[in-house]
Amino acid sequence: MVATSGVADLRTHRPLAPNGYFRTASTSKAFVATVILQLEEEGMLSLDDTVERRLPGVVKGHGNDGSAITIRQLLQHTSGIHDDYPDFSSPRDYYEHRYDVYRPEQLVARAMNHRPDFPPGHGWAYSNTGYLLLDMIIERITGNPVHQEITHRILGPLGLAHTRWTGTSPTLPHPHADAYQLFGGGALVNVTEQVLNDAGTSFVSTTADINRFFRSLLAGRLLHPRQLDQMQRTVAVSGAAEAMWPDGRYGLGLVQRPLSCGGIYWSHEGGDGGYVTLNGVTDDGRRSAVVSMSTARADSEAHALEQEDAASALIDHALCPAR
Repeated sequence: MVATSGVADLRTHRPLAPNGYFRTASTSKAFVATVILQLEEEGMLSLDDTVERRLPGVVKGHGNDGSAITIRQLLQHTSGIHDDYPDFSSPRDYYEHRYDVYRPEQLVARAMNHRPDFPPGHGWAYSNTGYLLLDMIIERITGNPVHQEITHRILGPLGLAHTRWTGTSPTLPHPHADAYQLFGGGALVNVTEQVLNDAGTSFVSTTADINRFFRSLLAGRLLHPRQLDQMQRTVAVSGAAEAMWPDGRYGLGLVQRPLSCGGIYWSHEGGDGGYVTLNGVTDDGRRSAVVSMSTARADSEAHALEQEDAASALIDHALCPAR
């Protein structure tokens, strides 16, 4: 079942398409983690391999030490690597930089200009840079770009025909809702056209495809039981993350959250370029839900939290049996 609310374009008021595309943003971290765990099952790597072993000389300087960081820590955001990820802070910033293209190596180099947030394994901080390193590890081991491995290992076998890599294209396939971002001072800007910073995992998808992916993952169609068990071993998150995910914990590319009716669900939300997506699947993979929004209330932490809480309540309502 698909329900829609609002319009796809504030100027023309065209209706929303129930099969509309949106940018997956950080939801693709669950794709990346799945590929890494498949490679582990195939004996191509170990989760305890160091970054230095797989990417010699990449993580160094200002106290950063790739020989002290493991692949598991990258997956779980416990590496301590500081995130220096480009973002749009104002409408002017958006218009000046929306077509900028960054390679993962450039973004990792930016992060290396900062000291670690904490020693590896002694804290938790969400790090997009850590997942860029995982992208690079996948490419180094397989000889293929990460988007090709995701397509070959996940999208193709599951028949996710509406999940596509867009590369450095600043546009989305049709149909899609335009994306808007609320900046400080109440400036609401159409931010649909932009290049995502990590071209390696620039995917778009639909709610139907994301539902199928998470159901298949939790039902064991993508990972053997040992690897799925590894993925679901969680650690506590930071206070800032727990404000967004009350009582949430982080596994390997998956967030564990409690249900109001008892039990837990698994998810990985994404937000970039005005698109904000929350999702959830029950522990047995039988029930799932996706909430895709095309306006990001990024003008304040309070508004962002209100949006997060409202979408989380929808996910909880959809996953809890009728009472």
